[in-house]
Amino acid sequence: MTGQGTLLAVMALPWLEVLDDTVRVCAAHRRPDLVERLSTRRSRLLDPKLRVVVIGESGQGKSQLINALLNAPVCAVGDDRTTAVPAVIEHAETPTATVVTGGPRAIEGPAHAAVAVDSVTAEANREARSASGAPVVRTEIGLPRALLAGGLALVDTPAPAALDTVQDMAADAVLMATDATSDLSAAELRLLEQVARLCPTIIVALTKIDLVPGWRAVVERTRARLEEDGLLATVMPVSATLRLAAARTGDKALNEESGFADLIRFLRQDLLGQADLLARRSVAALTALTVESLQGPLLEEFAATQQAGGGEAVARWHNEGRRLERLQRDAARWQTLLSDEVSDLLSDVEFDLRDRTRRILVEVDEYFDAADPARTWSEFEEWLRENLTTVAETNSEWLLDRFEWIARKLARQLAPHRPDAVPDSLPREVPADAVGDLRMPRVERFGVGQKLFVGMRGSYSGLLMFGLATTIAGLPLINPISLGAGAAFGAKSVLEERGNRLKRRQAAAKTAAHRYVDDFFLTYGKHSKDTARQIHRALRDRLSGVADELRAEITESAKSIKHVIDTDTAQRTARAHEIRRSIDELALLRQRAQSLGGFRPRPAPRGLTA
Repeated sequence: MTGQGTLLAVMALPWLEVLDDTVRVCAAHRRPDLVERLSTRRSRLLDPKLRVVVIGESGQGKSQLINALLNAPVCAVGDDRTTAVPAVIEHAETPTATVVTGGPRAIEGPAHAAVAVDSVTAEANREARSASGAPVVRTEIGLPRALLAGGLALVDTPAPAALDTVQDMAADAVLMATDATSDLSAAELRLLEQVARLCPTIIVALTKIDLVPGWRAVVERTRARLEEDGLLATVMPVSATLRLAAARTGDKALNEESGFADLIRFLRQDLLGQADLLARRSVAALTALTVESLQGPLLEEFAATQQAGGGEAVARWHNEGRRLERLQRDAARWQTLLSDEVSDLLSDVEFDLRDRTRRILVEVDEYFDAADPARTWSEFEEWLRENLTTVAETNSEWLLDRFEWIARKLARQLAPHRPDAVPDSLPREVPADAVGDLRMPRVERFGVGQKLFVGMRGSYSGLLMFGLATTIAGLPLINPISLGAGAAFGAKSVLEERGNRLKRRQAAAKTAAHRYVDDFFLTYGKHSKDTARQIHRALRDRLSGVADELRAEITESAKSIKHVIDTDTAQRTARAHEIRRSIDELALLRQRAQSLGGFRPRPAPRGLTA
């Protein structure tokens, strides 16, 4: 076949297409570690060599099994020579052996040192256990053997790192050595479960059957136990001692009795003869393991997307809704409270104004009971104006202080965190015409002519009365007695008229003062009520504006939170759909892998990591 035909044949391999699709899926899921592992495995699968990794616990005859297969002492055996590093045995025209060690720096790569074939593994084990020198990576051995010439490569593994070696070496098949002196241990079964997920082609070699007379019963129990655990493995009973003895003597019957003839036929016919089947099964197992590695995080993330997300945001959204309901519910309440407070305030202000002016009027009455308005009016007018101005200022200050108290009270209820809810200042001007001009009442003058007239009128009555009385005594009508009486009566009339005129002036002054105070009460009372209504409207508008701002703020906040919730929900839903598509894609890839040779992957045992 030409080189181009070979390339087309390789490209047409179904398992290679599945493997390439698996690599692309890993790259899409951003798993470079899996991509590197699969790419390495792809290169190994395209290699014509068939790698059989030999595993087993210490003392199970694993290294002796390889020596017997190859009829050469290539692997160190003995209780004190447990395998410490992997040994790769391949075909070579002449025997060769190399110890591969790691360089001191990563860029230098491994170093190769030639060693004798019969001592290479012992030398590698000794160097691996020593702390000095470069670390030993593996040993590479070449032997001219017909079994290896067909493309078979055997890999001896250290017991603690058997699973890692199976994975690192990209095993096409695994040969597990366990002696027939006892049944499979729990550790061996657990190792087989883990290996089966990495390499489904497994051969269990029951060694040392020459030491167990009832080894056939052990073989049957081993097969039953493997079948019970769902492990698809071929059980091959062998005896390395009989095999080596048969090789020394050339005894074919003894060689058949050793079981190695069946094992070699199995390796040649069932493994080397079915390389494509092994490749398909390896790809199926590797793809199934990779799909599980990818599905685990996806399933966890998908479960997270199905849970109610954004709990804090939802709680904040509900809290904003409750705040808005509370604000709307309190709107009518604070307006009613404001109206009630203003009504009480107007009543109290009017009463305070009436009480203060009433006390001033009492003082006015007491003052004019003794004072003469004609003489003290200017002084009284100045006193009255000052007192009424004080009343107006005090009443105005009290009105505004009460309004500020009401405003702060309502602001604490409506917007406790808004210091600007209360107006910066309230009008405190007292109207200039609240205390008007006080005009002096008309005061009739008691002049000299009026005094003479009143005196003459009073003296006439006294002169006439006493003159008539004295005529009885024989005195004339006008005599000293009647003249004295007339003078006394005239003086009395003048004095009485003066007192009456004073009382009339005082009454007129009181009336003028009362009228003046009443005018002040009406004028300032009107101003006070107008101011209260003005402040009431301003305060109501201000608080309504704050309530509207709070309502808009809460509504906007609720919308923002709802947008975040909706966005998060949409993102989680979109991510859930994307994850579901990825899971479906992985499931389809898994089905394609299962269709390769009818392979059915096992669930991951405890402790196995991809």
